Amino acid sequence: MKVHIHVVQRGDSIYKLSQTYDLSISDITDANGLSDPDVLVIGQALIIPIEAHTHKVHIGESLWLIARRYGVTLQELAKINQIKNPALIYPGQNLVIPQPVRPTIEVNAYTQKFDAAGIRLIEEIGQHLTYLSPFSYRVQTDGTFTLLDDSAIINAAYKTRTAPMMVLTNFENGTFSPATAHAVLADPALQQKLIANILVVMKQKGYLALNVDFEYVPPADRELFQNFIQKLVDSLHPQNYLVSVCLAPKLSADQAGTLYEAHDYQALGRIADFVILMTYEWGWSGGPPLAVAPLNEVNKVLQYALSVIPSQKIVMGMPLYGYDWTLPYVQGGKWAPTVSPQEAVNRAHTYGATIQYDDEGQSPYYNYYDKEGREHVVWYEDARSVQAKFNLVKLYNLRGIGYWVLGVPFPQNWYVLQANFKVKKLV
Repeated sequence: MKVHIHVVQRGDSIYKLSQTYDLSISDITDANGLSDPDVLVIGQALIIPIEAHTHKVHIGESLWLIARRYGVTLQELAKINQIKNPALIYPGQNLVIPQPVRPTIEVNAYTQKFDAAGIRLIEEIGQHLTYLSPFSYRVQTDGTFTLLDDSAIINAAYKTRTAPMMVLTNFENGTFSPATAHAVLADPALQQKLIANILVVMKQKGYLALNVDFEYVPPADRELFQNFIQKLVDSLHPQNYLVSVCLAPKLSADQAGTLYEAHDYQALGRIADFVILMTYEWGWSGGPPLAVAPLNEVNKVLQYALSVIPSQKIVMGMPLYGYDWTLPYVQGGKWAPTVSPQEAVNRAHTYGATIQYDDEGQSPYYNYYDKEGREHVVWYEDARSVQAKFNLVKLYNLRGIGYWVLGVPFPQNWYVLQANFKVKKLV
C-alpha cells in the first residue's frame, strides 16, 4: 500500500481525481472519510489510495510521472525495472512498482470513552493498536484510587488483540495535583498499599501494562518520583507486567518549570520499560493559536530525548485533534473548542476558507469569519502532518507512537499509519 497525498486545487473534484488515478469514487471517499464527495476545500489534503505492484504504461506517460503517482523515486523505479534510460519506456510495458519496507512499531492510544460508542471505536481501529489506555485511575492520598467502569472496553481490546494498559494519574478536579503526587511519593507505606492495589486491579481486569502519568510533580520530589517508578518496576516485572511513564516535552535536562523539573529523562528512561513523550499541546485550548504538535518543536524534544534514552524506549506522542480560536486571542478569555480533522475541513467549506500549510511546523491551518463577523483561526492535523511525524519515527527508529485521544474522527490517520508501519501485537 502506498500513500499518495493530493492537495486540492481549484477545479478539482473527486470524480476528476478518480479518473486521473483510475480509482472508484468510493475508493477515495472511504480513505478520507468523506460523507459528501462534492465537498472539497482548496488546500485540503486527500489520500489517494493507490495499491499496485505493477503498472501498465499508457500513451503519454513518463517514468517520472509514474514514479510520482506511486510515491517512489525515479531512481527506485528505474533500478527495479532495469531501465538504463528513463526516457525509453513504451505504451503497454508492465513496470514493477517497488513496495516500501514497513518497520514494526508499538502504538498506544488513550481513551475516555467507555460506552457503546467507545466499544465500537475499538472494534474499528483496534487492529492498529498495541495498547489501549483507559484514562484514568486517579490516585488518592490514602493509597487507593478511583475505579473505572472499563471492563467492556478491555474485552473489546482483547478481541482485537490489543493489550490493555492501566493509567495511573494524579489528576484531580480537572487538573493534575502536585499535592496528591507529593503525598504518594513522600510516604513509602502508602506506596506499598498503592502498589498492592494496582496489582489486584491489573489481575482482576486483565491489564498487561501500567502507564504512570504524574504531572506537575513538585521539583523537590524528583528523586522520590524515580524511586516510586523503580518500586513499581520491581513489583510488576515479576508478574510480567510492563511499566511506562509519561514525560513532559523537555528540551534540556535542567529545563525550568514545575511541569518539567521532576521528569528526569535519563533516570526514568533507564528505569521504565518505555516512556511516552507528550509531544503535543504547543497550541492548547487556553493558550495563543499555534499548531498543536509543530514538527520543528516535536523534533527538538526527540533530539534531546535521544541523547539520554535509547530510541527503542521512546514513544512519540501524537494528537488526533485541533482547535478553533476566536481572534484576537485574549489571555484568560474564552478557551478554544476542540475540533476533529474532519470537522475542521467541513468548517472550512462552510465558511469558504482556503486551507494553508505551515512548512516549518508541517501543520495545516486556515482563517475564517463566522456569521457574527468574528475572525477565527483553526489549526489541526491532516494526512501531510501525520506523514511528517511518521517520518521522524522511522528516521530515529523509535519504539512507537502514543495517541491522545480517541473519539475524534480522523480516518486519514489510520490509513497513513497502516501504509507506513506494521503494528506489534502483544496479545
